[in-house]
Amino acid sequence: MCVSHNYQNNNMAKLKIKLSIADRIYPLTINPDQEEGLRKAAKKIEGMIKQFEQSYAVRDKQDVLAMCALQFAAQVEQKSIDKDSDQVHVKDRLQALHDLLHDHLS
Repeated sequence: MCVSHNYQNNNMAKLKIKLSIADRIYPLTINPDQEEGLRKAAKKIEGMIKQFEQSYAVRDKQDVLAMCALQFAAQVEQKSIDKDSDQVHVKDRLQALHDLLHDHLS
């Protein structure tokens, strides 16, 4: 992954970076606080690409990138599902505590 920097002096300080993903350079203009996350994401994508190419002998970059996108999207969706499940569990426990306190104080 290749990252370069160019700072601009605008009202809102923007950062110009270039990320290399799948042998292509992508120039981006971002807020400086986004840089670390983008760098980590690009590095993770590069690692996934390498893993898919080695594990499945896939040569078409588009197929590999589609599999990376699917994996990332599945992770996001699973976290959302897990969060919803956790919230239901917490709500149920709080309701049980409320009922217990109500019964005890009545």
